[in-house]
This record gives sequence, structure tokens and C-alpha cells, in this order.
Amino acid sequence: MTAILASDKLKFKEILNFPPVAIDRGEVIFITGRSGSGKSTLLKMFNGIYTPDEGAVYYNGIDISELDTLALRKEVLLVAQGVFLFSGTIQDNFAAFYDYRELPPPQAEMIERFLQLCCMNFPLAARCNTMSGGERQRIYLAICLSFCPQVLMLDEPTSALDAATANRLLQNLRDFAKDAAVTLLIISHDPSLAEKYGDRVIALEGGA
Repeated sequence: MTAILASDKLKFKEILNFPPVAIDRGEVIFITGRSGSGKSTLLKMFNGIYTPDEGAVYYNGIDISELDTLALRKEVLLVAQGVFLFSGTIQDNFAAFYDYRELPPPQAEMIERFLQLCCMNFPLAARCNTMSGGERQRIYLAICLSFCPQVLMLDEPTSALDAATANRLLQNLRDFAKDAAVTLLIISHDPSLAEKYGDRVIALEGGA
């Protein structure tokens, strides 16, 4: 079976060397490592935001340098720590991101389903510009999750959450991913979460 994502001999900025990676469809993978080991950089190379100085990334066996980058990023979707939301309501933001993809706005029931998956039991009329950073990140996560990408990459999705909410969110994400055959890549500094919810852990050492 061809890995949905794979990389070989990646180097970035003559500082970071990455081990070979092969990720099967539907896996839940946690990526760990100290600060500066290249965790966020690796995710950004996986969907073409960054270009490696050496080596290659493969999506379904095809070198991503041969693929349309915008189309790739819709299928290999990154939720970074710093997210962009419009100043309107939750429903406005869902509609805006769907419009960007030339899709009809989702129904309220669908929005509420994905908000609940992301532990955001807020009314659809709640305005995003009044929310905390962690709440805004989970709104953006709910939008991204609703697109059901092939691969969803999350950069520290639980960093602003208490332990109970972090566990509930990761359990929801794992259950959804397994049901929908979505591959999850999650950066985390918490080894207990990685052990509990990951199928495998990729540990990065970093450095040359």
C-alpha cells in the first residue's frame, strides 16, 4: 500500500535534517521533539508552504513539486497556531471559507456538529473577534475539519486548553478521523497525550 504521505532525506536551511517518514492513510501520528527540532517546519514542507533544500515529499506516491500547490493544500490541510478568522460571527466565518472554495454555505446543523467535535458549544451568532486565541483556533479547526481533508495537520492544538478539554478534543478528533479515514498529524509537547491518542509517534531530534 502506498503511503499517503512520505518524505526522503529532507533538509531545510542547512540546519534541519529529517528522518525518512512514511504515513499510511487513516493513521493518527503525533510529532514530538524539543523546540527548534523542526516540527512545524516539517508540516509546512508536507503541504508545500516551505520547499526543502534537499530531498522530496510524496503525496500518494507523487512528488508534491509536480502537483498544484493550492489543490494540495486543500487535501493536506494545516491548522497552525496562529489562525486567521474574519471579524464576523462563527456562521459568517464558515460561510466565508466555504465561499473561498466556491462551495455553498453549510447548514447550521452541520456547523454545530463540527463545533461540538472541537469542544466549542458556542451559538453560531457569537462573534469571533471577542474570543480568546484558543477559542479562535478551535473555530478554525472546526471549519477545517468540516472540509474532511485527506490529511489534517495540527500544530499544538491543545496548548491553550486545560487537561480535560484537551483529552476530550483529541478523543473526538481521533474518533472522527477513524470514521472518516482522515489522516491526522499532530504536533504535541505532551508525551502522555501522544501515547494515549496516537497510533505512532515521530520523534524529531533536530539539528544538522
